[in-house]
Amino acid sequence: MSGPSIDQDYLAKRQLRKGTAGWVLLAGLGVSYVISGDFAGWNFGIAEAGWGGFVIAAALMGLMYFALVLSLAEMSAAIPAAGGGYSFARQAMGPAGGYLTGLAVLIEYALAPAAIVIFIGAAVEELLGINGPLVYALFYAVFIGIHLAGVGEALKVMMVISGLAVFAIIATAVALLGDFDASRLFDIAPTDAAGASAFMPFGWAGIWAALPFGMWLFLAVEGVPLAAEESKDPARDMPKGIIGAMIFLLFTAVLVVFLLAGAAGADAIGASGVPLVDALNAAGNGTLATVVNVLGLAGLIASFFSIIYGYSRLVFALSRAGYLPKVLSLTSRRKAPTWALVVPGVFGFLVSLSGEGDLILGMAVVGATLSYALMAISHILLRLKRPDLPRPYRTPGGIVTSSVALVLSLVALTGVYAFDPRAFNYTVVLFVIGAAYYFLYSRHKLVAKTAEEEFQLVADAESSLSHEVPPAATPT
Repeated sequence: MSGPSIDQDYLAKRQLRKGTAGWVLLAGLGVSYVISGDFAGWNFGIAEAGWGGFVIAAALMGLMYFALVLSLAEMSAAIPAAGGGYSFARQAMGPAGGYLTGLAVLIEYALAPAAIVIFIGAAVEELLGINGPLVYALFYAVFIGIHLAGVGEALKVMMVISGLAVFAIIATAVALLGDFDASRLFDIAPTDAAGASAFMPFGWAGIWAALPFGMWLFLAVEGVPLAAEESKDPARDMPKGIIGAMIFLLFTAVLVVFLLAGAAGADAIGASGVPLVDALNAAGNGTLATVVNVLGLAGLIASFFSIIYGYSRLVFALSRAGYLPKVLSLTSRRKAPTWALVVPGVFGFLVSLSGEGDLILGMAVVGATLSYALMAISHILLRLKRPDLPRPYRTPGGIVTSSVALVLSLVALTGVYAFDPRAFNYTVVLFVIGAAYYFLYSRHKLVAKTAEEEFQLVADAESSLSHEVPPAATPT
């Protein structure tokens, strides 16, 4: 063994609630992760590239995410573990590769809620006139509390909140259809940049700088596999859930990118802090604009709420395997990973006190693009090294598809550096610190030599526990 042995008691205290989520809930989780990105943020890419340049950037990022999602669909059906990308990478690249992939995802998922809660604070200030640390703490406490009540309860609340946000987007699209004017898409004058035209007024360099904003339309959909251990039938539900979520997100992305700029003008939308609201006001729909302004908060809350779920499952999996302190994977009687919810929440709250939402989100995007490259490599290596691995779902195009995801994720990573070198450099520092923790300490604490050994131990524990009557009270 590369670390201490584990027994049934160790795993009995580290169990998630099985069979909670079918494919519809999983698809809802995927949409919930992302939906806040439709309300704001993406549109600043128009200011970087013009409408046509941004469409190219968003299409490239949509292709990257779709290729990645198809690759993840195969791996999540074949390896249905709560660690998501970490679990796939450990199978493909061993303990170090698994940890580094998990670390990149963790940077994304721990930082993204901190950025989103800052944006929530700004929205609350618009509505109620209050903002700051008290608002941040309240949102973290309430939504971590709902997660502690149990995954079934949390996912149902999430579906309701996400439904309100989706309603706001669909209602906005319907209201703007009659006001669409294609000439407004090209109301930004071309510059003298290389390749500039009426379609892409800031030339080729603008497309490069707009890539991170194109990502905001899909960022975090890759978190669906983190729910694998709580799904009803992972082999069937995981591919349907994550692919269904991605198709719906492509649909909402097309709606907001085309209709908002077509109603209010590309120049105005590129500078807007609340693009749906401003587009509706420009079209004379003031009453709906007020409703959408309120429901925009639901979109932010949906992503905040679901990403908390995502980070907790990742921390749970990394802790159960011994990469992180083992106390973080203890679960309550409701099968909620208590400390995996609370500790990253405290970290995120402290980060949010900086008030630099854009910088924090930029750092989350760096972690994301790095993890995408590593997950795409995992798919390629598993196809080459483990052709015998049972695959209930197979990625169309095989390693060609995951290679597209790999190349575009590396291009996106350079785009983040082009847009915000500070976010890039800070994230590298975090990644180096996290890597040092593994190589100097936690690699000696792993609970199993291989991913297969760990997964078999978990499966054996689940099987034995399913035949036992649970005690009246289980200490956490």
